[in-house]
Amino acid sequence: MRTFIVAGGPGGEPPSGLSPQPGDTVIAADLGARHARAWGWPVHLLIGDLDSLDATEVERLRGAGVAVVTAPVAKDETDLELALDRALETDPESVVIASALGGRTDHLLANVLLLARPDLRGRDVLIADGPETVRLLWGANGEGQAATPTALEVLGAPGDLLSLLPLGGDARGVSTEGLLYPLANETLHMGRGRGASNVLLGPVARVTLRGGMLLVTHTRLR
Repeated sequence: MRTFIVAGGPGGEPPSGLSPQPGDTVIAADLGARHARAWGWPVHLLIGDLDSLDATEVERLRGAGVAVVTAPVAKDETDLELALDRALETDPESVVIASALGGRTDHLLANVLLLARPDLRGRDVLIADGPETVRLLWGANGEGQAATPTALEVLGAPGDLLSLLPLGGDARGVSTEGLLYPLANETLHMGRGRGASNVLLGPVARVTLRGGMLLVTHTRLR
């Protein structure tokens, strides 16, 4: 079972090639409910302070059987965080966060940095917005240890873009397969753009990482 979370990003573009299937759950974070309905997606839960939806929309959803959880405007968590917390309560196989990119820079960064929550380590969580997906690949803890690398396969098409950006420090022991500019057990340094704008040579690319964290951004061009 997958859980889809629809955030209130201003673009409102559905993720390419990803949509809920029977048995999946869709949680809308505030304005995300409007996006989900525009895409023809069901909404099973609406959560947030609901300051971006008018009362008529909220009552229409409630009347259609959608569960509604209203949070105070003055709170420590964003609406998307509340939706993610609720999603994790059911221990889903994977979580897809839609419509969370674009718009204000602070919102975009806060949404992407959610992937670094410790309770998401080992879980299949991605942000998907139109042709773009973002995942976080976690390496082993510790410095300089000969750890077994973690790996991620990216499915796409020749010419797609793939960017590898360190998060929280240097990414160590980075190796790639199926990319135009290969890496072989190398270090990508925090704050440097060496891993940006690589290119898929075929339908599959593979990234492995020994230490640190690596944001993997895939942009489909067709």
